[in-house]
Amino acid sequence: MHRLCALFLAAILFGGCAARPPGANYPKEASTAFAHPEETDLGRRMQPAISAHTGLSGFHILNRGEDGFLARAQMIEHAQRAIDLQYFIFRNDDTGQLLALSLLKAADRGVHVRILVDDSETENGDEKLAALQAHPNIELRIFNPFRYRGHLDAIRFAEFMFNSDRLDYRMHNKLFVVDNALALVGGRNLADGYFQVDPAEQFGDDDVFSVGPIVAQLSHTFDDYWNSANAIPAAALGQASASQLDVYRHALEAHRQQLDAAGTDYALRMQSGQPLEGMLTGTLPLAWAKAQVVCDSPDKAKVEKGEEAGRLMNRQVGAAVAGVQSELLMVSPYLVPGQDGMQLLESLRARQVHVSILTNSLMSATVLSAQAGYMRYRIPMLDDGIELHELRAVLGSPRGSGQSAAMSSFGHYSLHAKLFVLDRKRLFIGSMNFDQRSMHLNTEIGLIIDSEELAQQIAQRFEAITAPANSYQVVESGAASGDKPHLSWRTEEQGQRVEYTEEPAPDVLKRIEAGMISLLPLDREL
Repeated sequence: MHRLCALFLAAILFGGCAARPPGANYPKEASTAFAHPEETDLGRRMQPAISAHTGLSGFHILNRGEDGFLARAQMIEHAQRAIDLQYFIFRNDDTGQLLALSLLKAADRGVHVRILVDDSETENGDEKLAALQAHPNIELRIFNPFRYRGHLDAIRFAEFMFNSDRLDYRMHNKLFVVDNALALVGGRNLADGYFQVDPAEQFGDDDVFSVGPIVAQLSHTFDDYWNSANAIPAAALGQASASQLDVYRHALEAHRQQLDAAGTDYALRMQSGQPLEGMLTGTLPLAWAKAQVVCDSPDKAKVEKGEEAGRLMNRQVGAAVAGVQSELLMVSPYLVPGQDGMQLLESLRARQVHVSILTNSLMSATVLSAQAGYMRYRIPMLDDGIELHELRAVLGSPRGSGQSAAMSSFGHYSLHAKLFVLDRKRLFIGSMNFDQRSMHLNTEIGLIIDSEELAQQIAQRFEAITAPANSYQVVESGAASGDKPHLSWRTEEQGQRVEYTEEPAPDVLKRIEAGMISLLPLDREL
């Protein structure tokens, strides 16, 4: 009944608002990234190494969630001129509030902060971030916002139903740039689970710390999104006052003190200087290599329809994958290849390329619809000779997972990284899943790095996380004998090899629900 009422209300409020996002006519000034990183401390510190590797950029993979948080906090602390953040999710949880407080303090000392966030996954409390716009040195823009600014799911769902053509188009990019000298790009959102500090929710993910000429290229993509028609100033959706900012600042300070008192040691870890100092000084070595920014245009939907020129990331990554000669290792938490994706994988197998894929199991999946969409492709992929591994929610060993054994013991581990290793010589890392939503409905960003060193690192971690103690190997039985094909899941428990003939699941209900959803024609949304 509540949902029907919400649909009726939405028909009145939202029915005629499909073409453009709210606030599209609100005045906004175009801006671009800070142009002189060499004038900042970070730029000067990295210049000798950059000069010694002419034409190359430096990279370091951060696979530990805690390091992902600390690197961001320390980069903000060292910023002198500019900070640009572009994220799908910026949560108002412990780590999110600490980062927000750090951004406020950077703005207080004169740093220009630009924050661009998507509007599809905002939760109650996340809207407090809007108070930051009251600071004269902070600009906040919302990508393709909903008109309704509350948190009643029924009304939000109703608005989506009446404006699905527009609201289904989301910005999934994850990018963090400081002083146009240092950058982080990868799969992590800004939230406790992605930094692997929440026992109830642990997402295995990666960032790649980047310096050198690649940073300016990444900043250019940020500018494209920041100045695009879909990036709406937060002020257009509701003004924030100086008094609201003061209230938010005091709340952030109080929360930080509570965290310190509770023994979380966030402040102590941030002051340690690691891992940033190690990457700046070389004690955590950088891999120097050529790299390519792969990114969708902000108006990806129009580019796909041929209405305007632009970039389509799935074509760039697809071309790199199509060029693989001997081996493709793929990590994708959401795996819904579709017809084009299957043709790409089949073309590799036709040339005897070894293809091995790691994705989530029904035990570790957090998005049931995406997992159900993947289920339909398992037998076709196995028939093509593709090796399939599904991550366990409880890891036998934390090696390769990015978190401690203590955190792993809570048993809520889920895959979120998006990584391709090409012939163990090149590496893709970014925000793009191998699914239809990433290919057609979300905008994405990433890097293709021509580094055998980094490719080998990820390959070693792939082998560790796909070991029998950490994942299920999915195998097919019955087809050779003419029987109906069925699947088995091979793993290792307490040092003993185990084979399940029924899909491992948290409970029978989830297994039934996933099976029912898998029958629906939802691929385009997954």
